[in-house]
Order: sequence, then structure tokens, then C-alpha cells
Amino acid sequence: MTLWHSEDLDLARYLSKLGLAGSLEPTPDTLRDLHRAHVTSIPFENLEIIAGRPILLDLESVQRKLVTRRRGGYCFEHVTLLAAALERLGFRFTALSGRVILGDGAPETRPATHALLVVEFDDGTRYLCDVGFGRGPLEPLPLIDGAEVNQGGWRFRLSTSPVGDLFASEHWTLWQLGEEWVGRASFTLHPQFPIDYAVGNHFVSTSPRSPFTARTFVQYFDEHVHQTLDGTTWTTESPDGTAQSRQLSPAELPDLLADVFGIELKNDDRAAVIAAETDRTTETGS
Repeated sequence: MTLWHSEDLDLARYLSKLGLAGSLEPTPDTLRDLHRAHVTSIPFENLEIIAGRPILLDLESVQRKLVTRRRGGYCFEHVTLLAAALERLGFRFTALSGRVILGDGAPETRPATHALLVVEFDDGTRYLCDVGFGRGPLEPLPLIDGAEVNQGGWRFRLSTSPVGDLFASEHWTLWQLGEEWVGRASFTLHPQFPIDYAVGNHFVSTSPRSPFTARTFVQYFDEHVHQTLDGTTWTTESPDGTAQSRQLSPAELPDLLADVFGIELKNDDRAAVIAAETDRTTETGS
């Protein structure tokens, strides 16, 4: 049995979902193609939590939800799926945990509940893969201090800080350019394993301190647009920074999820989303 249970992955179906075919050798080009196709084919969403169900991280459950059905997931699900594919294809990688900061607050005040991967090649080059954030990057970033990339107008960069009192290993920050450069997530290169993700997943999916237990949150990202549904607010953002928002009624959400995010809900889940957002907006007034 492999660490990420890649022997249980339906690789052909996953690649078909991503629109990929042909020989996939463990090269930087293949990694780039996989990363971009994964990000643009599978949305970010927390709808299982809103429907009152647990987030399951066993590979069978993850691929049934993210590959077989027209659904998405959040970082732990996305990275579990990509890790299985990379393992199956012969890539060498390390799973990591990051702290989402979004420019607000010090890393040490945030839990390490974001899943990422670093892939290393025989020549020593390393790439950061972040397919589970919901707003890019589209492609892996070279793990080099000061590396900056422009992907269809979306700009990202990486920086590192030396070992200090708070972090016992090299400390990295992933930045994204909006009106200014904003720190998005920080991470160290300390290896993580599926059991570590299970612990983080429990907090994120059940704690009242988690942003994903309070409201619907869905994202889709590609070269041209970043779509977000935050509660009942639908926002469309372009790489040039322009954005438009629209307030929806709870009853409009299931059709929006299908039409904009490619998420098809069963009837009971449609009802659960409508009910949850109706209750939330009644309580909060927004």
C-alpha cells in the first residue's frame, strides 16, 4: 500500500476529467499541465459542511466527489487527489501545511490548516503546487526566494525568511498581487502525512472558529476570471483588478452553482443550501 493510496486511483478517469491524454512522464511540463488542468476543472467548495455531512479524505470518497460527480472540494480534498495522481505517475513530492494569512495577521496566530505540495526533480529544482486555495496559482511556482510569475495576468511571488525563534525551519510566504502585494499563505517545508491532514480537516470542517462552518463558500479560478460565492454574495474578479458583486437570494444559489461553478447538487443538497443560507441571512441580516 502506498502512502497516498495511488493504487486505488482511477487515473484514466481523473485525467479525462482534466481533459488530459497521452504520455505523462514525471517532468516539469507534465506537472504544469496537471496543475493548470486540475485548478481549472475542479472548483473549491464547502457544501458538504453546509449540508451537515463530514468531509471524507479517503481516496475513494474524494475521487467519487471530485472526479465522478460534478462537485468540488477544499484544500485537503484537492491535495489528497493530486498527491495520489503524482504518486501514481512517479513524481517525488512532499506534502506541507500552510497558514492562511491573506495579509491580515501574523502567521503564528493562524492554524496550519492549508494543504500544499512541493515537487522535487532530479536536478534539484523544486516547485510549489497549490491546487486547493480556490484562487490560483494556475501553475506551479518555482520554489526560489523572490520567484515571481505572471499567469494570464494573475501575479504571484514567493519569499523566504531565515530560521527564527518562531519557526524551526525555513519559512516561506506565497504572495498574490491585487491593488498591492498581499501575503496569502505562509508555510515551512516540514513534511506532512495523510494523518496530519485528517487532524486539520477535522478542525476546518467542524470548529465554529473555521470560516467554512459558518456559510457557503465556493470559488472557481482560471486564466480569465475568479468567481466567488461567499454566503449569498457572488463576485466576479478579473486579472486587472476589476470586480463586480451581486447579492442573491438563497433560492437562486443552486442554479448559480450549476451555471457558473459547474456544481450539480442533488435535490436534498439544493434544499440544504437554501435552508442554511436562509437561516444565516435571517440571523445576520446579510
